[in-house]
Amino acid sequence: MQPTTTSASPSHDAQPQAATISFQREIVIGLIAFLTVVDLFATQAILPTLAKAYGVSAAAMGPAVNASTLGMAVAGLAVAFFSNRIDRRQGVVASLALLSIPTALLAVAPDLTTFTLLRVIQGLFMSAAFTLTLAYLAEETCGQATASAFAAYITGNVASNLFGRLMSASIADSLGLAANFYLFAALNLAGAVLVYFTLNGMRHMAVAMTEPKSPIPVWRQHLRNRPLRATFAIGFCILFAFIGTFTYVNFVLVRPPLSLGMMSVGLVYFVFLPAILTTPLAGRLVARIGTRNTMWAALGLAACGLPLLLSSSLAPVLAGLTLVGVGTFFAQATATGFVGRAATTDPGSASGIYLACYFLGGLVGSAILGQLFVHVGWTACVAGVGAALAVAAGLATQLKSTAR
Repeated sequence: MQPTTTSASPSHDAQPQAATISFQREIVIGLIAFLTVVDLFATQAILPTLAKAYGVSAAAMGPAVNASTLGMAVAGLAVAFFSNRIDRRQGVVASLALLSIPTALLAVAPDLTTFTLLRVIQGLFMSAAFTLTLAYLAEETCGQATASAFAAYITGNVASNLFGRLMSASIADSLGLAANFYLFAALNLAGAVLVYFTLNGMRHMAVAMTEPKSPIPVWRQHLRNRPLRATFAIGFCILFAFIGTFTYVNFVLVRPPLSLGMMSVGLVYFVFLPAILTTPLAGRLVARIGTRNTMWAALGLAACGLPLLLSSSLAPVLAGLTLVGVGTFFAQATATGFVGRAATTDPGSASGIYLACYFLGGLVGSAILGQLFVHVGWTACVAGVGAALAVAAGLATQLKSTAR
C-alpha cells in the first residue's frame, strides 16, 4: 500500500505544476505575438490622420498603410524557401531588432512613397519573426498542445489589434505622429529582448534544425496536399475580409452620421476584447467538432456581423465589428493550427506559404475594397467582404472534419 501511495502523490503534484508551466508558456507565446505584429494594424487607427498629414485620399492612404502586407507575403515565401536552414530563435530575435529601424524611420518619412516603402520593410521583418515562431510551435509541440499554442499566438495577435490601436490613437492624438512611431519601435526592441531571454529556455521549444535540402520537393508536397492547399486559400480570404472591414470602417466612423473623433475611434477598438477571450478556445473546439465545422462556425459568425456595419447608429456598427473580429480571428487560429498538423513535412515552410497567402490577401483586399469604397460606397465594400467569407466557407469543405 505504501509504495502505491508514494508513487501516486508526485503524479497529483505534477499535474497542477504541468498546467502552470503550460499556462506560463502560452502567456509568453502571446506576448511574443503581441510584440511581433503590434505595428501591423495599429497604424490603421490613425489612418484618417495620416491621410490628412500627407494630403491624400482614403484610397491612396489605405494601400500605403497596408503595404506592410506585401512585405509580409514576400518574407513568408522567403522563410518558407529557406525554412530548414534558419535557426528559429536567432531569426526571431534578429527580425524583431531590425523591425525597430523602419518603425522609427516612419516618424520622419517625408512623403507617401517613403512611408509606403518603410511599411513594406516593416512587413518583411514582422513576417520573418511571425513565420519562424509558428515553425517553432509546429515543431516543438504535438496534439492538443499544438492547437493551444497556436491559439495563444493568435490571441496575442488579437491583443495587438486592440491595444496597439488604442495606443496609436491616444499617442498620436496627444503627442503627435512621430512619438507614436518611436513608441512602437521601442516595443519591437522589447520583443527581441523577450525572445532572447525566454524562447530558448521554454520547455518543448528547443531549436529543431534539419539537414539542408532542396525546398522545391517540399513545396510540391505541400501544394499536392489538398486540405493544406485549401487552407492557404482560406488564409487569403480571411485577411482580405478583415483588412477590408477594419481599414475602411475608420472613414465611416469619422464622417457623418457617426462623426467620431480620433480618441473615440481608438476606443471603438475595444470590439477586439471579446476576441481575446474567445480565440484561445479555438483549439478546444477543433478537438471537439473538427477543423471543418469550427471554420464554418467562425466564418458564419463573422458574416452575421456584416449587415450591422451598414447601420447609421453606432451601437449596431460596434456589434457588427465585434462579430467580424471574433469570427475572423477564430478562423485564423483554426487555420494556422491546421497547417501545423496537416503538413506532412517541414511545417516551417508550410507556415511560410500560408502566411504569404494570408498577407497577400490583405494587400489585395486593401486595394480592391478601397476602390469599391471610394467609387461605389461602404455598402459595396461590405459586400466584397461577404464574398470573401463565402469563398472561404466553400474552401472549408476540403478540410477534413476529423483532423485534429
